[in-house]
Amino acid sequence: MNASVTPALFSVIFIIAIGFFVAKMRWVRQSAIHDLSNLVFYVLTPALLFRTMMSVKVSELDYATIGVYFLAVAVVFIVTLLASGVTTLSAARALAHTFSNTVMIGIPLVNLVFGEEGLISLFTLISIHALVLMTGGTIVFELAAARQLGRDGGAGNIWRTLAVAVRNSILHPIPIPIIAGVVYAQTGFGLPAMVDKPLQLMGQALGPMSLLLVGVTLAYSQLKGNLLPALRIAVVKTMLHPLVFILCAWLCGLKGIPMATMAMAAALPVGANVFLFTQRYKVAEDEVSASIALSTLLAFFSLPVVLLVLNRWI
Repeated sequence: MNASVTPALFSVIFIIAIGFFVAKMRWVRQSAIHDLSNLVFYVLTPALLFRTMMSVKVSELDYATIGVYFLAVAVVFIVTLLASGVTTLSAARALAHTFSNTVMIGIPLVNLVFGEEGLISLFTLISIHALVLMTGGTIVFELAAARQLGRDGGAGNIWRTLAVAVRNSILHPIPIPIIAGVVYAQTGFGLPAMVDKPLQLMGQALGPMSLLLVGVTLAYSQLKGNLLPALRIAVVKTMLHPLVFILCAWLCGLKGIPMATMAMAAALPVGANVFLFTQRYKVAEDEVSASIALSTLLAFFSLPVVLLVLNRWI
């Protein structure tokens, strides 16, 4: 590792705490969260993704490690469904158990701990993370909804919804700059300084800005009445999910920074995209929104354990 665990995590916690404080002081209003999120996702994130992926050689990307990551995702997802039955509620919980906040928390944390090598592995995961999980989640939600309503399968509706999910996952501010950066990298051309410098500055702003936004969001989150269900989701997401991945990685003989990056990704809090599913299907909205906040807090305790294990392993 190119940075010790404690300073990296302290930096993350400190910046999030500042965001929490300014929200409690009402210097940032709740109504501004959506606009700040748009700034992070539509401006700062694409700048960092494009500029970093310009240095990537496709032949050097480690897809085997990412394959093991999704193997662990499948195990946790399927076990959740088997434990509760195929319902929209269990589908919401299964998605929350496996969908990581790879951008807002993952990028700055991986950058602090593993540097550019870790970021390349994480960006490779990010480029297909939403596509795989949102597409798979859509199929499960539609099947569960059809089963609950007594429909005869609704295959046509499922495929229409699947097509929309694939389109929305590709036409998204995360995969597009990654794909564009990789494609541009293959041309061998560099960026003019007048373009490269603004992209560099915006990319450097992503980490602090996204972590401040996490703190602001936490300040306005409601945990009352949903603490126990949210805690169950948070424990599975930040503790069981990385444990399953590490076991799969050990069985497959994986080591190195790409493996460690995937383990950290598995230990990250619940991603906000899960809440979009709960809104659409009108199920577990309060539970999942509370789990996003709670898993973020819990990750501050689980991530050091994961990182210490990885520090000995890699």
